Formats: sequence, structure tokens, C-alpha cells
Amino acid sequence: MMKRMIDDSMTTPPADLPDRHYSRRDLLQACGMGLGALAFQTLGSQNVTAEKVPYVNPLAPRVPHFAPRAKRVIHLFMNGGPSQVDTFDPKPMLDRYDGKPLPIHFKTERKTGVGFASPWKFAKHGQSGIEVSELYPHVAQHVDELCVVRSMHTELPNHEPSLLMMNCGDLRQIRPSLGSWLTYGLGTVNQNLPGFVVLCPSGYPVSGTQNWTAGFLPSVYQGTYIDTKETEIERLIEHINSTHSSRPQQRKQLDLLARLNRRFQQTRAEDPVIEAQIQSYELAFRMQAEATDAFDVSREPESIRQMYGETLYGRELLMARRLLERGVRFVQVWQGKDQPWDSHEYLATSHKQLAQATDKAIAALLTDLRQRGMLDDTLVIWGGEFGRTPVVELTGASGGSDKADWGRDHNNHGFTIWMAGGGVRSGYVHGATDEFGFAALEKPVHVHDLHATILHLLGFDHERLTYRYAGRDFRLTDVHGMLVNELLA
Repeated sequence: MMKRMIDDSMTTPPADLPDRHYSRRDLLQACGMGLGALAFQTLGSQNVTAEKVPYVNPLAPRVPHFAPRAKRVIHLFMNGGPSQVDTFDPKPMLDRYDGKPLPIHFKTERKTGVGFASPWKFAKHGQSGIEVSELYPHVAQHVDELCVVRSMHTELPNHEPSLLMMNCGDLRQIRPSLGSWLTYGLGTVNQNLPGFVVLCPSGYPVSGTQNWTAGFLPSVYQGTYIDTKETEIERLIEHINSTHSSRPQQRKQLDLLARLNRRFQQTRAEDPVIEAQIQSYELAFRMQAEATDAFDVSREPESIRQMYGETLYGRELLMARRLLERGVRFVQVWQGKDQPWDSHEYLATSHKQLAQATDKAIAALLTDLRQRGMLDDTLVIWGGEFGRTPVVELTGASGGSDKADWGRDHNNHGFTIWMAGGGVRSGYVHGATDEFGFAALEKPVHVHDLHATILHLLGFDHERLTYRYAGRDFRLTDVHGMLVNELLA
């Protein structure tokens, strides 16, 4: 009987709460339970009072600075650094110097040796005649939709800082990620799903959650991580279904908790931590129905599932398309967590396996988005945190007499990314590395420039999308970045 009385008291809030705000002590003395105030005992104790202000949903859709070319983004993150000279940046000079000392010296992170020609042939494709290697035969069929940037560069040849730079615009400091900035600027059109979702199988990559952190932005804008190695919805998204309360009971509990938390929040000058907690409770409740549908790729026609391929990456990209279709702003899909593109040795084997695992699914994504009328306003980005050297690395098994063992070192001086859809110039190659593929030589594009251009495509002036923190207006590009107009359609 006592248990039933407690359950009823927690699931059926009174019709009207009294105007008096109960302190933790008052509430504990009155009913012996902390309820909402107890849930926030660690969220701050400042004695700041503030006037009541109207509630504003931080995830409500917002209008950008100007008309956007793209409404949503899918970032195909090739973790570890794919080799540009083996994928989208052909270098015939490497064939001439294969196994021979190059006439110029490169500053590399580790000891390197002779020239290392690509194990794969390049061929021209489409009306644009853009050259793509044998590693990506299916993507090559879409080459007239690609905007290939062969002159990317960044500061350091190390994974951690380069990952942070590509994702967050800073080498060392924890800063808001690109997905968080876009969700902050645009909100989300589906209040039942997160605005920013990260699909990455088997745990976190290098630098972990810092890759999709909200940094100093309100935490409601942080990426929601999904471990895509799981297939059952209850394991894919933990605690998606309540085991102790029905949906009506949960709704009553949340309504009561929200009313108490709103009242508590008004005495804390609209504390963003409290707001993030309120939103997380609400989003978790709403996701119970919507997420189950979005992540269940078995609801797709057999022909679509076959087009993407019955593989982990194919399933990830199909999930990503379903999320974008339902209003998620930014989806980042990681590839290479367990076996990254970090081919210091055995490059011929590892790059082939990684490309084969992604090629068909990426081509299917581009086809699917085009058929659904979504590609024109969906920005697709492919690439890693840096590239690889055109010379062989002399560590481990690499550098010996058997070229099948050879690998390449990290290279931040020149690498390739490509984009498609979302207002980018299609069938276009921008910039170039030197004749061996080591350093960006023509029309170099820094990561800050790439970020400025991505924000522009989403309708933002990168210098005006700011957030006030610690007495300073911060932005994704810090004090850097130039819009690359040549990449725009």
C-alpha cells in the first residue's frame, strides 16, 4: 500500500503548484523526497536572482544570416588519414621515382625513404574527366557531382591535434565542434531527435567525445553518440524504453519535474546547465518513438538495403540518410575506428579493405539523396584529418624489400577532401599539391577556410556566428578563415 501511494504521488502532479518556491530543506521536510530540487543539488548554489523571462527552446529552428544553399550536413569521416596519392590526387611522377630517392627532401614526422608509387591506377571519369583511383570505382561514377579539393593543409602531423582542428577548429583547446556550431545556429526541425548525431562503431575514436563536443556552448548542442556495431534498438540506444513506467506515467513525471525545474531555473539567471538537463529529459522521452523508427533500417525496401550493401558501413549510411530525412541537421559517420586509415605499413592491403568497405555505400548515398530530391540541399563531406606521404615510411615492416609491406607516414602539408551537393561546385577540382603530392602548392585551403566555406553554405558568415564566453566572442574559425568562393556553385 505504501509503495502504491508513493508511485501515485510521483506520477500524478497536483493541478496547481503553490506560488511559494520550496527550498531543498522545505521540500525534504514536507514530503521526505527531493524530487526536482534534489536532482539539481550539484548544479550550482549561487544566490543570484533574476526576473522571470519567457522560455525559449534552444533547439527551436532558427533563420541563418542569409539564404542557405544547404539545410543539412553528412560528414563521412575517414579516421586516420587516407592517402591522397592513392585515392583522388594522381601523381605520375611517383611512377618514375618508385623505389628511388626523390630529388627534393620532405620534412616528415618519422624517418622516410624512397618514392612510393600508388599500387592503384587512376582513370578519368564522367564529363568532367576528374581522375579517381581504382580504390573507388563506385564513387567514380558520381565524379561529376563532386567538388574535389586537392590542396588541403593543416598545422601538425599528429592525430589528436589534427582531429580537433578538423572537427573543432583548434589544435589544443576544447572548442565547440562544427556540428555543435551548426545546431546552435540553426536549431533542429525535429524536436523528437537530436540536432547532431555521431555514428561510430565499437567505441570512441582518438580524442573521444572532444570530436563532437559542445565546448563552451550549452551542452544541449553536443553530438549524440551512437555505437553502430549494435543492431537491436534497445542496445543501439541505451535506455530507449522504460522498464518501470508506462508512457503516460513518464509524461506526468516529466511534466512535474519540468515545472519544478523551471521555477528553480528562474532563481539561477537561466542557468544553461539546468536548461540542458531539462532538454535532455524531454528529448530522451520523445526519442522513444521517433528514434526507434529512424534507426530501424529493416523498414527500408529490400532494393534500397541492397543498394547500400549488407555491411556495417552500408547500414550506417542508411541510418544517416533516415536521420537527415527526419530533420537532423548534422550527422557524422566515422569509418576506420577499429582499423583506421593510418597505414604506416601494409598500405596496399589496408587501404584496399577500407575503400571496399565504403565505396559502394557512399555511391548509394549519393544516388539515394539525388533520387529523393535531397542532394541539392544536403552537403556531403568526405575526408580525414590529414593525408599521407608520397614516400615510404621506414618503420616496422615498412621499407623492406617487399613492397606489399610498405606504408606511408602522416602528412599535414597536403591532402584531399571532397564535397557534393549542398551548393558546391560540381565536377570541379580545386588546387593542387606539388608534382609528388606532398604539399599544397596551388590555391591552398586551410581547415579554417574549409569551415568558413561550410558555414557559408549553411547560410552563415563565419565572422558573425559567435558565442560570448569568458568575456570574448568566440567563433568556429577563431580569428582565421577565408571563404573559398571557387568552391561554390
